Amino acid sequence: MERDNSLGEESGNVKTVAAIDIGSNAVRMVVAEVLSDGRISTLERLHRAVRLGQDSFRRGRLGNRSMRAAIAVLRDYRQVLELYKVEQIRAVATSAVREAVNCDTFLDRIFMATGFNVDVIGTSEESRLTVSAVRQAVAGAADLNRNRTLIADVGGGSTLLILLEEGEIASSYSLRLGSIRLQEMFLTGEELSDQSGDFLSPHIAKVVTAAEGSVSLKNIQSFVAVGGDVRFAAQKIGVTTESSDLYSVAAKDFDRLVAECEYLSVEQTARKHGLPIADAETLTPALLIYRALLRRTKVGEMIVSRVSMRDGLLLDLARKVTGEEDKEIVEGVLHSAKTLAGKYHVDLEHARDVAGLSLRLFDEFLPDHRLGPRERLLLQVAAILHEAGGYVAMPAHHKHSYYLIRYSEVFGLTPREMNLVAHIARYHRRSVPKPSHMEYMSLPREQRVVVSKLAAILRAADAVSRGQVRNAQLLRFDRQEDELIIVVPGVKNLILERKAIAGKGDLFEDIYGMRIRLEEA
Repeated sequence: MERDNSLGEESGNVKTVAAIDIGSNAVRMVVAEVLSDGRISTLERLHRAVRLGQDSFRRGRLGNRSMRAAIAVLRDYRQVLELYKVEQIRAVATSAVREAVNCDTFLDRIFMATGFNVDVIGTSEESRLTVSAVRQAVAGAADLNRNRTLIADVGGGSTLLILLEEGEIASSYSLRLGSIRLQEMFLTGEELSDQSGDFLSPHIAKVVTAAEGSVSLKNIQSFVAVGGDVRFAAQKIGVTTESSDLYSVAAKDFDRLVAECEYLSVEQTARKHGLPIADAETLTPALLIYRALLRRTKVGEMIVSRVSMRDGLLLDLARKVTGEEDKEIVEGVLHSAKTLAGKYHVDLEHARDVAGLSLRLFDEFLPDHRLGPRERLLLQVAAILHEAGGYVAMPAHHKHSYYLIRYSEVFGLTPREMNLVAHIARYHRRSVPKPSHMEYMSLPREQRVVVSKLAAILRAADAVSRGQVRNAQLLRFDRQEDELIIVVPGVKNLILERKAIAGKGDLFEDIYGMRIRLEEA
């Protein structure tokens, strides 16, 4: 991410932010300044090796020594943050922490020792952050925005594959392939250290082949690689491009470099390339994964981006400062939601109608609910997916919708947000939220309030959208004391809609204090 040195001249408008990434093989932090217009100036990047993945991927739990080491690093980072007077912090953890059975214990210890509230993010959120950063880096590369592009990010515990079609996010997938994970699976003996290619390549090929059922690697025209190990390779053999954040690496040159590395021991790799042992350990397994993907796509060159998921975190923090939303990521969220709706045979026309009216009601009652653009997006996703449960059975389909959504992934939404979407969809019909509903009551109070506000809107929109009301933009709203009058043009008989709103308008009246009345124009 480009540094903008002009920010220092306008320090009065600057906010200092920081992103912390607790990964499988290191704890990293980046500190930056954000101007009110969203420009970002990186102040410092810190990196300390802590092999949490060695414990998590081998034994399924984090060891005390690794946890103590990570907490010591985070204590040091806390002092750096105080020095910079950082105003906003986002700390996340990925696969090594996510997969550990004692994950919650580790997070509690971090909070007690440092005050950091760490979010354990899923692969969908990792993908969103990575795509956000890469989009920023390739903004001037028109080919990447027109072509069928694969973004690959090989980490310590997993490999993220994100497919873009004409700049739009088509799909994302996470492979259980990572440099630390492969080490723990195959390279635990010293005798194997100089034969890594023979042991790892067949396994990598098998996993990549299996993944093609979810992410097609055919007809890929552009290949973008993200990650520290491939950045090292790009610095050795790559060619700089017009963008300072991008390198171009020819496939044949990359093949030659990997062939040189795959039969070297860790010590030989460290000596040959002047690397610390910790970096040399991850280099060859990561490069083998990139090579397998590059060969499968048959692309002649690889574009290597200097950005990382942490740059995506910084962009998120910058958007909080400016109050802006990443429109391309929002489109990716909606595309993913519609794809999931299609999987469960949802009536997409009805979903579109309900979503359109839901958004109009949301905007109309903005001063009443005082929710933001993120909650508006969650309402839209819930409207698209509210009838997914019909795939299981129409009776009680609202309950089936809850479980299907709750345990699905939508690109760009966190597990917490998917839980909110599931609850909003669950209350689109039949019972309103009750104290006897254990899943609802287990939500924090502020989340219960959000669910109630948005479910009330979705419930009303679903009642009104009964087939005759197709274009929400043509409706007219008129508030009269305790009534919201919705004037529907071009319709002579609204008996079915009135009956539906009489049965489902209770939550809306409870939350917003207004009855809904339908009138023909």
